[in-house]
Amino acid sequence: MIERLLPARVACADTYDADAPPGTLYPEEAQLVAKSVDRRRHEFAAVRACARRAMAALGVPSAPVLRGHRGMPLWPEGTVGSMTHCVGYRAAVLAWAAEVRAVGIDAEPNEPLPPGVWDLISVPSERARMPMGEDDPAIHWDRLLFSAKESVFKTWFPVTRIELDFQEADISFRTSPGSGAEGTFTAELSLSAPGMPRTFEGRWLVDDGFVVTAIALPASPSV
Repeated sequence: MIERLLPARVACADTYDADAPPGTLYPEEAQLVAKSVDRRRHEFAAVRACARRAMAALGVPSAPVLRGHRGMPLWPEGTVGSMTHCVGYRAAVLAWAAEVRAVGIDAEPNEPLPPGVWDLISVPSERARMPMGEDDPAIHWDRLLFSAKESVFKTWFPVTRIELDFQEADISFRTSPGSGAEGTFTAELSLSAPGMPRTFEGRWLVDDGFVVTAIALPASPSV
């Protein structure tokens, strides 16, 4: 599913089967979740199995994916990537840094956010564009907004190492012609950083009970 949102130069791998074998962890990866509950260890291993498949598709030797600050995945040298997991779905993507500046993906269940979260993650302009009282029952726009902002953060932070609050990205969604369940979005950021645009363009999709968002910043305008 995630490959529907990203250009061909980004290698993608995902899985839906929550009961599928999670794959083998490298010792240094296993150490990171040695004290975690079984569900967390399974998610951790399953999404890294996806990462290994993305590496193979890109022609990158298999390698551990460790964690940096704020849980940021540490990818093989010369590559950029992103991972996501929720109940029933996990995905990983990878690209050469010479072709893609940064990439961010996120998947969430297509369900309403818990009470009170909408006000914490949205700005007034977003609330005006997406009044929750008129929510499309097929698309939970509040959850889609949350997912898009997660993708923005995953794209922004590995490059800048600057924290980005939910209130510092203003997102507008557009629906693709002839489809009510996929489209594009624009994120206008209130922060700036060297080498990073103030505007991110991404894609979104609602399918199989999930909302999925993705952003891929080209390494240069010509790519």
